[in-house]
Amino acid sequence: MTPSEPNRRRVLARLLAAGGALFLASCDRLSGTAWFPNLLDSGEKLSQVTQHLVTSRQSMAQEFAEPDLSPTFRSNGSANPDDPRYQFLAAGEFAAYGLKVSGLVEHPATFSLAELHELPARTQITRHDCVEGWSAIGKWKGARLSALLSRVRPKPAARYVVFYCADPMDDEGTKYYESIDMEDAYHPQTILAYELNGQPLPIANGAPLRVRVERQLGYKMAKYIMRIELVSSFANIGEGKGGYWEDQGYEWYAGI
Repeated sequence: MTPSEPNRRRVLARLLAAGGALFLASCDRLSGTAWFPNLLDSGEKLSQVTQHLVTSRQSMAQEFAEPDLSPTFRSNGSANPDDPRYQFLAAGEFAAYGLKVSGLVEHPATFSLAELHELPARTQITRHDCVEGWSAIGKWKGARLSALLSRVRPKPAARYVVFYCADPMDDEGTKYYESIDMEDAYHPQTILAYELNGQPLPIANGAPLRVRVERQLGYKMAKYIMRIELVSSFANIGEGKGGYWEDQGYEWYAGI
């Protein structure tokens, strides 16, 4: 190495650092424009289209055997919603629980927990992948979402299924919500789970009901579901992005 090489490397490093700072500053300014966020949103939609071309949305998530079950299945997000209505239902072991299904459906209905148990069910052992960096394998049983939809009969304009939950996410009482499209709603592994590892779903894991969308990341698996709405768009829901974390900047389609 010649004596001039370290000097050249220092100069190059400074140039790269300066370029990076300029790039970040430019991004910060661009984020305040009207067109740049729309460009990023278009890029996300293109990414979704590409994912769909590479991997079939109807393919099945990997399923495991009983010996693969994790020793414990940790809770993600809220572990016990601080909501008076939810606490009342939990105190009565959810005997008074009713899942309201409304929106773009021919037959709006409210299902008791017992009625949900009577719907065609599915049991599956799958891996939960959380954006926080942990995974766990659990055995889930629940009503097929497709079976519930067959009862309420979605209208042709319905494009999304929105899950509204009991858990407040901030001091203003903003409730968690999440959504999937009709393709995922009819996927055979998409269930409204009411059991985990052969036992009634624990409160920490979303009792009395949580959705399992096995080919997506954990934040799509809404817990403490109180009602479901079928909609044609997200225009009048939250920030219009399709979910609580999506409103904070997460991608809407979290397929893996």
